[in-house]
Amino acid sequence: MMHGVETARPPALSVSALSHSYGRRKALDDVTFSIEPSTFTVLLGLNGAGKSTLFSLVTRLYATQRGRIRIFGHDIGQAPGEALSVLGVVFQPRTLDLDLSVMQNLMFHAALHGIGARAAGLRAKAVLDRVELSGRATDKVRFLSGGQVRRVEIARALLHRPRLLVLDEPTVGLDIKARADILDHVRQLVAEGVSVLWATHMVDEISDGDDVVILHEGRILAHGPVPRVVREAGAPDIRTAFTRLTGSTETPTPSETP
Repeated sequence: MMHGVETARPPALSVSALSHSYGRRKALDDVTFSIEPSTFTVLLGLNGAGKSTLFSLVTRLYATQRGRIRIFGHDIGQAPGEALSVLGVVFQPRTLDLDLSVMQNLMFHAALHGIGARAAGLRAKAVLDRVELSGRATDKVRFLSGGQVRRVEIARALLHRPRLLVLDEPTVGLDIKARADILDHVRQLVAEGVSVLWATHMVDEISDGDDVVILHEGRILAHGPVPRVVREAGAPDIRTAFTRLTGSTETPTPSETP
């Protein structure tokens, strides 16, 4: 055993020189950033900035054209099994089966991850407890509210105990209270050691204690703790910093869902 040598922990997510094109249109252009373990990182960008493309590459829905992605040191291209085993995902489109119960959806997902029925049942009950939906386990998904569906999707993403959770616009279409509840649930996960990448176009979902990656037209314009990004942009707040950095007259604002 070697003494006096500390092994640095790999980043939760490392993206290096990542580019991706759809025909002649470049969706991502030399994107490089990393997020540290047990942090809440916001990927902020307007619709069309490239957020969903980035998520599709990180989750291996798309093959990487150029660049590298590592999840806790596991290269997504060379060791996809190891990388995806520590990754939990909540996609922007709803992906639960509406005609199955909440518990049936969770058990099906657990089976896909090779989790035995008994362990799956225990884990499903535990994750439903943590998102405060244990009383809806036998209800069909179609009878849940939008916010409850999102909480079930977060519970499902936690079943295999991932170390990194990525969420693509998870609060779109939700009312103000449901949005706040989802954020609170996910921030609590970070306090318990889970790393989070939260993609949004809504600047009010960012807190001063977060890290932020500003993505605009496929390029990273800024990355770091919110106060530093604001300071370096010479701005009073993150909304103004975003506007100055992107040169956009459109600002990322909350969706006013009644």
